[in-house]
Amino acid sequence: MKYKNLPNTELRVSELCLGTMTWGEQNTQKEAFEQLEFALENGINFVDTAEMYSIPGRKETQGSTETILGNWFAQNGNRDKVILATKVAGPNRKFDHIRSSLDFSKASLNDAITKSLKRLQTDYIDLYQLHWPERNTNYFGQRNYKHREDDNWQDNIAEVLENLDSLVKEGKIRHIGVSNESPFGVMRYIEEARKGKRKITTLQNPFSLLSRKDEIGMTEVLHRENVGYLAYSPLGFGQLTGKYLENTPQNARVTLFPNYSRYHKPNSFAATRKYNELSKQNGISLTHMALAFVRQQSFVSSTILGATSVDQLKENIASKDIVLPKEILKEINKIHEEIPNPAP
Repeated sequence: MKYKNLPNTELRVSELCLGTMTWGEQNTQKEAFEQLEFALENGINFVDTAEMYSIPGRKETQGSTETILGNWFAQNGNRDKVILATKVAGPNRKFDHIRSSLDFSKASLNDAITKSLKRLQTDYIDLYQLHWPERNTNYFGQRNYKHREDDNWQDNIAEVLENLDSLVKEGKIRHIGVSNESPFGVMRYIEEARKGKRKITTLQNPFSLLSRKDEIGMTEVLHRENVGYLAYSPLGFGQLTGKYLENTPQNARVTLFPNYSRYHKPNSFAATRKYNELSKQNGISLTHMALAFVRQQSFVSSTILGATSVDQLKENIASKDIVLPKEILKEINKIHEEIPNPAP
């Protein structure tokens, strides 16, 4: 396993990160513990979770993933072996069960961090992220930004950073990041950092062979402003394993939860078939090609793996040493030009 420093921090994270959002819904605590143990044995030291998990987000299972992870820390006494990231939920009318005020006010952040620390059975979070913006913008599969005339968002980025900074000073979090953000949002946080506010360390956004829209306007920001990138859904909810091409597998995420169709539109299938053929021609699995492609991008700090079994996790981690040659990358880009960003 190779490791990278998250920008402007002392955190040295594995290039592959263990995602956790199925724990408590698709995965039992026993299965989650097995994944954690296998991951650490194979060099992964970075684990990402969120207060809203497990998915799909609902009252009955909210916080279950953090609770499972906290139980594992308590059982093994190895919190110091893991660089731990979690996220605070933003506004969403479906998640009122989390908090009555889903915003990034000081009260909301204090409530969120207090409950996360308790569930995780730890005194601090290494990387605390805003799960999605407070304002209206395009994320979670929305291709374009559509302005709403009734949008009453008031720019409060400076205040949010002050609220987060207070948690750093209290020792509850070490570094901060954002997720599902746009170039505008990231640059607003950077602008405030230039004025003396705490700088964001990372951006966690979707990135895969089916979702490369951040290359259009975001990756220049990441390079020039020295912000790390955590790529989530590198396999497009399993689409880029090829398992959905011929049939509908039992107990798979999209089978169980059909509304998670972000990567399952016609153009995504068309692109996946082409990528699958390319992988076969070069004697490499589609899974490995897809993960290696993401990991090789110069702006990517770590790639978040989401597995529901140790066998899947084993296959995913086995991609860690694969380096795609220029010839394959050239063919990947040809397919991308033909079917660009079918699943933004």
